[in-house]
Amino acid sequence: MKRSLSALITGTLLAVSLSAFAAGGAIEGVEKQPINVSAIAMFLVFVVATLGITYWASTRTKSTADFYTAGGGITGFQNGMAIAGDYMSAATLLGLTSLVYSKGFDGFIYTISFFVGWPIILFLIAERLRNLGKFTFADIASYRLDQSRIRTFAAFGSLTVVFFYLIVQMVGAGQLIQLLFGLEYNYAVVCVGILMMIYVTFGGMVATTWVQIIKAGLLLGGGTLLMILAFSKFGFSFDTLFTQAIAAHKTGTAIMAPGKLMADPVSAVSLSLALLFGTAGLPHIMMRFFTVPNAKEARKSVFYATGFIGFFFLVVIILGISAIVIVGQDPQFFEGGQVGGKLIGGNNMPVMHLAKAVGGDVFLGFLSAVAFATILAVVSGLALAGASAISHDLYARVIKKGEASSAQEMQVTKYASVAIGIVAIVLGILFKDQNVAFLVALAFGVAASVNFPVLILSMYWKGLTTRGALWGGVAGLVSAVGLVILSPAVWVKVLGNAQPVFPYDHPAIISMTLAFFVTWLLSVTDKSARAGKEAEAFEEQYIRAQTGLGAAGAHNH
Repeated sequence: MKRSLSALITGTLLAVSLSAFAAGGAIEGVEKQPINVSAIAMFLVFVVATLGITYWASTRTKSTADFYTAGGGITGFQNGMAIAGDYMSAATLLGLTSLVYSKGFDGFIYTISFFVGWPIILFLIAERLRNLGKFTFADIASYRLDQSRIRTFAAFGSLTVVFFYLIVQMVGAGQLIQLLFGLEYNYAVVCVGILMMIYVTFGGMVATTWVQIIKAGLLLGGGTLLMILAFSKFGFSFDTLFTQAIAAHKTGTAIMAPGKLMADPVSAVSLSLALLFGTAGLPHIMMRFFTVPNAKEARKSVFYATGFIGFFFLVVIILGISAIVIVGQDPQFFEGGQVGGKLIGGNNMPVMHLAKAVGGDVFLGFLSAVAFATILAVVSGLALAGASAISHDLYARVIKKGEASSAQEMQVTKYASVAIGIVAIVLGILFKDQNVAFLVALAFGVAASVNFPVLILSMYWKGLTTRGALWGGVAGLVSAVGLVILSPAVWVKVLGNAQPVFPYDHPAIISMTLAFFVTWLLSVTDKSARAGKEAEAFEEQYIRAQTGLGAAGAHNH
């Protein structure tokens, strides 16, 4: 089945975004951009610079604490930038501007909707996460519960989310580079995979953090400069911008009203739940809170990240509306010079064409390089989260029962990083001709249905037991994955059946509710001696969560 590039990248954005199911346009037959020498030069400069950072980071990475959490020595501001770098994928820039360009108000709603999960992380999770955890999300989930069973479950939950994300990021990288640089798809995927393995294996969290910080700075700086250049064309007047956009858009004033993307209230609520609570269950985002020295810096991280991400989304909205006027009426950006036809490079290229229109080939090259750099940073964070789940949770805590040395754990992490990189490359190539947009929605749905209920209840509910957490998590995982397979996105569009078994694309409204219910039911009916001890241990956990007494501190070099 042919995959739509638009569905692919806008879907990637659910990671960020959610509009994949509304997009269209097959990749085959799309005109490639001419090979852009400035783009390739800037891309190579970025790769060389980040490899230099990785070499520097490798000299500072001596222990497992250094490798997983940069020794807990990252400041709140630096970590806020890195979190923003983790959260703002290339598809945020490409997919969201495309959505605003084509759908107007619906694009505004979507841009705001996956931003609102951050206050939950700030007020409910960040401080306790830093005080209770050491390296991974499973540290918190298993704090007072059965170590081996909960860690095994948490590790597989984390890996499920990581792999769904990795597939789409790898395919997104392949398609982006195929279009922007003229490089063959498979080569692009292998290139991303190898660079990811190098960053993670040799530099660990120190390298990954600085790659993310630099990339976030480039994305924010490049996006802001593009916004200023584009907005200046309208005299920095919102009234002028929106008046001209309404006049230029084929649907006229309809772009200023909610449209088809919000037509189904059940899907809208379900997707909102996935985005709102899924963010708080993403392992590569949660892992970032262990890189700061204390809970105060963890709160600062979220504060700064929220500011950076919120600002960038406002920039994206202005870029999308500006593109309606500047790109949408210029024949040079359409195949065959037919205004209103198919955009050169596919439906996700408005922001790239806007960059060329206001800044020429050099600015287009810069933005192209930033888009690819963004994917490298995101896949590095994902690979590190996956590798830590394998080495820290499964190997060191479950298989070795805490007896593994730091050197052994580091060795397994590096093997796991390489293995994840190889699997990511293979999956990226295998999924080249499949519509994988649903995987991103599923990643958020799984995070909201599996990781979030266990995480939040383990921190806030005294009555949580091992039995409840385990079966509640399993119920969330099975229902989230199962319902997506039975949904229109997979059952009809991928598997080719006439009618879906489950009528909605997004399952979180059912799977997340089921996860909480099963967790509660099996916890309150658990009368075992172990359940009693787990409830008693909550007091100690509560004190540490509030005060940080006994929490892992920053590692000084």
